[in-house]
Amino acid sequence: MPELPEVETVRRGLQPFMEGSTILTVEQRRPDLRFPFPKHFIERLTGRRIEALERRAKYLIIHLDDGLGLISHLGMSGSYRIEQDQESDTPGVFEHERSQNTTHDHVVMHLGGRDQPKRRIIYNDPRRFGFMLFAEPGKLNLHPLIKDLGTEPTGNRLDGALLARLFHNKAAPLKAALLDQKLIAGLGNIYVCEAMWRAGLSPLRPAGSIAGENGVAAEMSERLATSIRSVIADAIKAGGSSLKDYRQADGELGYFQHSFSVYDREGSPCPRAGCGGTVSRIVQSGRSTFYCPVCQQ
Repeated sequence: MPELPEVETVRRGLQPFMEGSTILTVEQRRPDLRFPFPKHFIERLTGRRIEALERRAKYLIIHLDDGLGLISHLGMSGSYRIEQDQESDTPGVFEHERSQNTTHDHVVMHLGGRDQPKRRIIYNDPRRFGFMLFAEPGKLNLHPLIKDLGTEPTGNRLDGALLARLFHNKAAPLKAALLDQKLIAGLGNIYVCEAMWRAGLSPLRPAGSIAGENGVAAEMSERLATSIRSVIADAIKAGGSSLKDYRQADGELGYFQHSFSVYDREGSPCPRAGCGGTVSRIVQSGRSTFYCPVCQQ
């Protein structure tokens, strides 16, 4: 599944083409993706003006002028393609070429507006694990997919004090707590591994061990919060990891994967200066965890 930086890259690629545009017509070419399309899908979108394009965790949210929200998830193979003036771009950062086989073009939005060229926003999804659902006006934060999501890891609200409160008395391993979407929204396996390495914290330590208000625990929680924000920011700046099929709006691959310190580097020397350790791989809750057992304590 795409992680937060990849989804944010897609949002930024789509934003200048979608915000402020009117949805002139919609083509819905099948009855469902992972879930059935909402009732009156075409009718409720047609003629609406796109006010904003937001990301919440790993969801894209298209805000319309009547208050309706269209929640979109890319699943494993979903992507958006922008077609304008016979040019085509696929926002996102993927390792494997994103499909442009029109057989898998399931939704096409024809956009236009005052002083704007017409363009097509095409949702393509060979495996159909993505979806599009409506959030009724004024009820986005009550939607089942959104209402229980935790704090976004991209703003200053995520600090050491907040982590200490979230992890208070939690015996679960630190990595498991970081992946709990009800605590922190949008963190995935790759960037959790990288953030824990930057913070020098073991994925095996109990999450509650960094939940102090002062002293060593407080220093660790602040260090981890800083590392989370920085690794996400660096990945967004680089255009995502490009591990699983994502490309940026200009079609170029992202290059953050060349900056991985531990992820997928089992057996490599730890890159931390003076450490001398070797990157190890363990399995936690069915997911691979990469870390240095020497400098991550």
